[in-house]
Amino acid sequence: MSDFKKLFEDMTAQGQKMAEAFNPALKDFEMPKLDQLFPTLSKEQMDMMWGTKLNPGGLDATTRLLVVLAGQTVLGVQAEEPFKATLRNALKAGATEQQIGETITQMSMLGGLPAMSKALGLAAEVFAEKQEDSA
Repeated sequence: MSDFKKLFEDMTAQGQKMAEAFNPALKDFEMPKLDQLFPTLSKEQMDMMWGTKLNPGGLDATTRLLVVLAGQTVLGVQAEEPFKATLRNALKAGATEQQIGETITQMSMLGGLPAMSKALGLAAEVFAEKQEDSA
């Protein structure tokens, strides 16, 4: 077994033990359900991670999240659940559906039409969730 594989397995086992300590139901948690565990961050968490708390005068959380969406789109949305989580957080931070759509569409110039189409399809799913939740 390579050193990297052993390190990764040790980190995974440690993460599983930590998750189980937080909540015994997480013992058998599967990664695809991560979005159900943390669907969005609180405003305070977003301000700390992507806002101006640590960088006064810098980009606000909404802009930072739109930039993250742009990067994820250009890369072809390699991981759908993290992309959807970023979308949800961007909406919560104040981004509009139009701003999100424009950001994704603009990335067709860099990532291509398939990347843009995939991202827009996932955005439509998140927007539909949002409408169902508010109904």
